[in-house]
Amino acid sequence: MKPLFLFRPEPGWSVSAQTARDMGLDVHGAPLFTIEPVEWTVPSPDDFDGILVGSANAFRHGGKHLEKLTRLPVHAVGEATADAARIAGFLVGLTGRGGLQGLVDELGNRKLQLLRLAGQDRVALRPPDGIEVETRVLYRAVAEELSQESAELLRDGGVAVLHSGAAAARLRDEFDRLDLNSAVVDLAVIGPRVAEMAGEGWRSIHIADAPGDSELLALARALCQTEDQ
Repeated sequence: MKPLFLFRPEPGWSVSAQTARDMGLDVHGAPLFTIEPVEWTVPSPDDFDGILVGSANAFRHGGKHLEKLTRLPVHAVGEATADAARIAGFLVGLTGRGGLQGLVDELGNRKLQLLRLAGQDRVALRPPDGIEVETRVLYRAVAEELSQESAELLRDGGVAVLHSGAAAARLRDEFDRLDLNSAVVDLAVIGPRVAEMAGEGWRSIHIADAPGDSELLALARALCQTEDQ
């Protein structure tokens, strides 16, 4: 069985690692980012109809300013983000299943002023007619280097799991920096954008059936059990 490598930030890394171990997988890797809060100013909730959030990190790192916005409904990119919103005291409006752009598209055909709570590195959105989005940056990702242990193991190949475009681009950079051979590594990625940002030269790239951790890890398990041709 091929080794599995995880690179998402905490606390997601530990959750995914435990799930993968419960599947019987040989788990390696470490976060390639540390998430830290940034200073931000909270706008008046009277100016908005709802909040748009693409990551639970907004609620983990938004601080006390978030309390001023809890009367606005949160439109969350997925179930994990929706759960984080509820824990932070928000009501959840729409929960997406196909990325933040898909969520915004679902909100179309109405006039809405949305406040986007986001990270410093974020996906550009194309709001449909009638929807205006104002963004506040609450956190940023600080890059970490690939550990020596992971680098040595990856020289022999394996399956790398990528939960975000930022992780894909960071892994690509680390392979270039360390002169690692991407042609011996299979990628399991959470969506088409992540596959695009990973670039070319990998042994194979496979996209999960749905953008969730369980679906992504199920794909990774299948790849780990596949013998090299």
